[in-house]
Amino acid sequence: MKDNKEQFDFAAWTKRLPPSEIRQLLKYKVKYNFGGGLPGALPIDTLGKILIEIGEENIQDNKDGNIRKALSLWNYGPTGGQEYVLRILAERMKRVDGIHLDDETGWQDVILTAGSQQALYAILDTIIDPGDVILTPSPAYLGFLAPAFKLGGEIVTIPTDLEGLIPEYLEQAIPMCEKKFGKKPSMIYVVPDSDNPKGTTIPFKRRKQLFDIAEQYDILLVEDQAYKEIQFKGEPIKPIKSLDKDNSRVAYLRTTSKEAAVLRMGYSVLPESLKNEVLKDKGYLDLCPPAILQKVMAIYYEKYIDKVLPDCLATYKKRSEAMLKGIDESFPAGEYTKPNGGFFVWYESEKQFDAKKFLLEKAIPSDICFVPGSAFYPIKGWTLDVDKNDLVESAAKTNTMRLGFSYNNAEDIYAGIKILGNMLYRELGID
Repeated sequence: MKDNKEQFDFAAWTKRLPPSEIRQLLKYKVKYNFGGGLPGALPIDTLGKILIEIGEENIQDNKDGNIRKALSLWNYGPTGGQEYVLRILAERMKRVDGIHLDDETGWQDVILTAGSQQALYAILDTIIDPGDVILTPSPAYLGFLAPAFKLGGEIVTIPTDLEGLIPEYLEQAIPMCEKKFGKKPSMIYVVPDSDNPKGTTIPFKRRKQLFDIAEQYDILLVEDQAYKEIQFKGEPIKPIKSLDKDNSRVAYLRTTSKEAAVLRMGYSVLPESLKNEVLKDKGYLDLCPPAILQKVMAIYYEKYIDKVLPDCLATYKKRSEAMLKGIDESFPAGEYTKPNGGFFVWYESEKQFDAKKFLLEKAIPSDICFVPGSAFYPIKGWTLDVDKNDLVESAAKTNTMRLGFSYNNAEDIYAGIKILGNMLYRELGID
């Protein structure tokens, strides 16, 4: 019998695309876990009450002979989600986010997916053919970069600063893409609020510029708002989608994972033509979202989210402050972000070193885990070199790390960061 690695003729992408670096780190059980973005301040009491309420109602329906209603909680349903939950989500996005949705029919523009990750994959799957051009920030979310690469996209990364993606550089890159690849970009991807991995938030002026660029060049703008509700500093900023008055330019992605729990339920507002193709794709990926989780979503978003989320945000704020205090006191010279929300701080050392090698050989054996920043650059792609005014092959920055503050308590975060800072001083040979 052949070795299992050679037993099957696997698709070409399996040889080109490695497993997710973040998912691989989950196998390490360490005391100071600054690796994956695990939500650590969830409204568990509320979620438990919701499950009890749903269970008791379901049992009573069965006893009362409402068999169809009882069965529906455990059965198949529409690919894009049940009307009752879509209406609740549509109403909230209109009221809180300023999204333009018709009072009566707007719910039909909302769909449910298996987390916003499935929405990202399905949008890429329906838009991108091999060789199509995708514009992203540098660095960018690994969960977007990997499927974009898998599907054959030409990934072009755009420089960022402490306020996120720089619109002038985005616009500068578009004609360069047309010249280099013979086609204009098909998609712009951005995480405006407390992005993963850097933790930066794009001010409204830049959001307006990004929207205007997408309009001018007729490019789909994918707005991933995974951390929209997880903002614990500053005033809320309207999403880019609020500028898309006729729902024709922006794919707006949200998720329960940070603002409720990791239910693997995402919700999106998509332009109609894109929505139809995404639903077609989704129908072959998972058939439909689980009915019971839709029930949990409906009750949570209708009755509880605004009551319980402030306590969660206060916890995340305290943890972020503990991390920033530890970095300020103990890390070698470098640049680091000070997020308004989300789960992450991004650190870039002034002195060069290999953060991945340091993680495996020094940090993990010392009970500390983080994600090397190199994970958030394309496996293969291009980047705008501002000095050369040209697109050059992208290269990961190895002297960077993403530090997550969402999971550990503030005391452990501060202690672990102090230990990590001292280890970095030794690694970099700084007295």
